[in-house]
Amino acid sequence: MLRILIAVDGSELALDAVRHGLELVRRGGLQATLVLGHVQEEASLIELATQGADAVAQASVEAGQHLMAGAVALVEAARVPYETEIGLGPVAATLVDMVERCGCDALFIGARGLGGLRGALLGSVSQALVHQSPVPVTVVKHAEPQQAEDGEA
Repeated sequence: MLRILIAVDGSELALDAVRHGLELVRRGGLQATLVLGHVQEEASLIELATQGADAVAQASVEAGQHLMAGAVALVEAARVPYETEIGLGPVAATLVDMVERCGCDALFIGARGLGGLRGALLGSVSQALVHQSPVPVTVVKHAEPQQAEDGEA
């Protein structure tokens, strides 16, 4: 059975990637386990010094679970097998580690929608993953709502 890591950060863009995975399973007949992966940025030295490593780690896990709740609800409603993973560190590198550690065959990520100069200046997790991932990466574009044509209410 295939294993697909889906990067989840609580955003609607990430939910688009989850919906894409579910669509492949439901309509495409794909036999897969979805691995919902979330990455928390590492704590600052000030946070570690003032709150302690255990408290920061616990807060990171709780934040990750909260941000994955929407994705988990979608997957559970679809009755598709899934697992969750929470990592700590630089987003792209940590997702690549998750892919390898969990034995995933593919990685799905929602597109942030920054192209051209803005994407080049700000960097892009999806671009980094395309270059660093040992498995195929699918970047799922956000479905824009249809604009009403001129003259329509």
